[in-house]
Amino acid sequence: MSLTKARLSILVIVTTVVGFLLASRSAMHGVDWVNLLHTVIGGALAAGAASVFNQLMEIDADARMNRTADRPLPRRKLPVAGAFSLGWLLAALGIIHLAAKVNFQASAIAAATLGIYIFIYTPAKRFSSLNTLVGAIAGALPPLIGWFAAGGGVGIEMWFLFALLFLWQLPHFLAINWMYRDEYEKAGFVMWSNGDESGARTSMLALVFSAALLCLLIAPLFFSFVSLWAVIGLCVAGIMMLFLAFNFRLNRTRVAARKLFLYTLLFLPVCLGLLIMGWQP
Repeated sequence: MSLTKARLSILVIVTTVVGFLLASRSAMHGVDWVNLLHTVIGGALAAGAASVFNQLMEIDADARMNRTADRPLPRRKLPVAGAFSLGWLLAALGIIHLAAKVNFQASAIAAATLGIYIFIYTPAKRFSSLNTLVGAIAGALPPLIGWFAAGGGVGIEMWFLFALLFLWQLPHFLAINWMYRDEYEKAGFVMWSNGDESGARTSMLALVFSAALLCLLIAPLFFSFVSLWAVIGLCVAGIMMLFLAFNFRLNRTRVAARKLFLYTLLFLPVCLGLLIMGWQP
């Protein structure tokens, strides 16, 4: 459970399911529950593989951070060779299962997510603060696995889902980065929060991305794929995010950063729930 980061994998599964449900409604056909089950199985296997390889590549860094030092590989609770084999097994099973039981598009997006997360995002953490943007791309792809698994096509609705997950992650990770900036630096990771003791740079970025997120949440008004009441709810949630980011910008304290971080954990399920209830073809 720890090696595959089960809690993170649950988030991937939830966003994949939401993408599937919304695509089914956009196509105006019922939910194919068997197809959804196969999508969840394949997506969960791929998500687990990404977490395994991420930990394999960061054993030394995890050992230097208090919040990750208890993971199974730094503590030598599992052999590296065993974890490596498990990672490949999960990746192969996930991608092949999606290709065989769902469709090629869902399988290809899952493979792309794995590739970005393992071969670009994880190494980039060592030399570029832009790794956060790359990681946000990988984190925004799971809803598209569900979207294409349900037969959804390329369109504004699909890009809205991607952008929502992409922009949500940025204030979320910025708050974490700043709260644990000393540990990230000690581990050798290059983050936006590195050296930002005052919080000026990190809080400004969190504010900018929160403002961009609010602008995105207004967008469905112009395309009519979300009901008016749901858009209002989304905007209220976005305004609260912006307020907490502004509070972090003004105070630049760990308490303010933590409030923003905790709110991001509430923000996503609220917005996804509103989309499910207010989505209209």
